[in-house]
Amino acid sequence: MKAPPLSWHVVRQLAAKELRSLWRDRLLLVFVVWAFSGAIYTAATAMPDRLVRAPIAVVDEDQTVLSQRIVSAFYPPDFLVPDLISLGEMDTGLDTGRYSFVLDTPPGFQRDVLAGRRPALQLNVDATQMRQSFVGTGYVQSMIQLELQEFVLGERSAAASPVELAVRMRFNPTSDSAWFAGVMEVINMVTMLSIILAGAALIREREHGTLEHLLVMPVRPVEIMLAKVLSMGGVVLLASLLSLRFMVQGVLEMPIGGSLALFMLGVALHLFATTSMGIFMGTVARSMPQLALLIILVLLPLQMLSGGMTPRESIPELLRNAMLLAPTTHFVSLAQAVLYRGAGFAIVWPTLLAIAAIGVSFFLAALGQFRKSLAQG
Repeated sequence: MKAPPLSWHVVRQLAAKELRSLWRDRLLLVFVVWAFSGAIYTAATAMPDRLVRAPIAVVDEDQTVLSQRIVSAFYPPDFLVPDLISLGEMDTGLDTGRYSFVLDTPPGFQRDVLAGRRPALQLNVDATQMRQSFVGTGYVQSMIQLELQEFVLGERSAAASPVELAVRMRFNPTSDSAWFAGVMEVINMVTMLSIILAGAALIREREHGTLEHLLVMPVRPVEIMLAKVLSMGGVVLLASLLSLRFMVQGVLEMPIGGSLALFMLGVALHLFATTSMGIFMGTVARSMPQLALLIILVLLPLQMLSGGMTPRESIPELLRNAMLLAPTTHFVSLAQAVLYRGAGFAIVWPTLLAIAAIGVSFFLAALGQFRKSLAQG
């Protein structure tokens, strides 16, 4: 017997029902708003890749002109104004986390420098703050070297190099990490929210008993699933567009290099895949806690191995090849190409095609699992 044709009127009605259900779930709605606003701003600004107001203290046992010059070399915004402490306060300041850096200038330091004896300065670093300690140690070494050079030679000039290196910073001339962190957080939120909303919508149907009501109506499983994909995907699509406009371009002041419409096309194709993943997990899980555990197991590898947090070239080859089956790998590549480098359709169409093919595969797999779960009751 031939199956009845797909009714888009039924799909629209079911999608409207999903949107009304989401609107009544105010806690989940607040989570969506926060994910595309406050979470993006926090991710972009909370972990700078340069030194900002690092606490430093100096133990000045020399008390000479040179030691005072070194103390005055540290100033905001890279460092806080240095605290002058005694040798006995050094360990306490580091143990309590009050200082990230403590510089000890030994007695006779200026005399030894002028005599050419190459004296040692002791720099104590709180390495529990790994990023800050790594970057800050280089800052301190460079600043001390400049002060010593100016004191001894009377000038601040770097040694002449036999090769001139002409550096041109492309796509981010100011090397502002907030630009990249903000966009990557949008990408992560698109993936996370689409999986959560689609899976939660199916679990909510089962818990409220409305799924059984739908089954006694002339509604096909594919229509139910399409309604959830279109409604939850549409919510995330709209939220990501508003986030790019008002949060990334407005608040973070990040210029978008390429076509926003082309990127949103990629978002729509990616949402087709991730909402299908969410429905698949919603059919496997039997409750919200089970769904949350499944999402954690799936979401972390998707975000960590897709090339957003670390270059794919640094990932082991087996995992790198396996992640080609994940939509996030291609979506991250697409987003970076369009938003950062201004790539056009002629460059990214293979990536769009890969996302669409993966999305169709996930949709068919989720539809088969959804029909199986309905048959089992």
